[in-house]
Amino acid sequence: MTYTYKTSGTCSSKITFDKDENGVVTNVAFTGGCNGNLKAIGKLVDGMKAEEISKILAGNTCGFRKTSCADQLAKAVLSV
Repeated sequence: MTYTYKTSGTCSSKITFDKDENGVVTNVAFTGGCNGNLKAIGKLVDGMKAEEISKILAGNTCGFRKTSCADQLAKAVLSV
């Protein structure tokens, strides 16, 4: 199933991704933000379980911000 997550505190405005009944995440796409870096994150996490993505990316910050696009992805995949 495809999900859309509205981000908060980042340059990207939303994240779309597919998550199956086993918690496997695919087709991660960010809207806005650092295009090349965010495409790379999507490729790196493709096929991983939501819990594993969250374990790796949760708490990652960007500059002076208390969150990042990666941190928002960690939250997004666990929110559904």
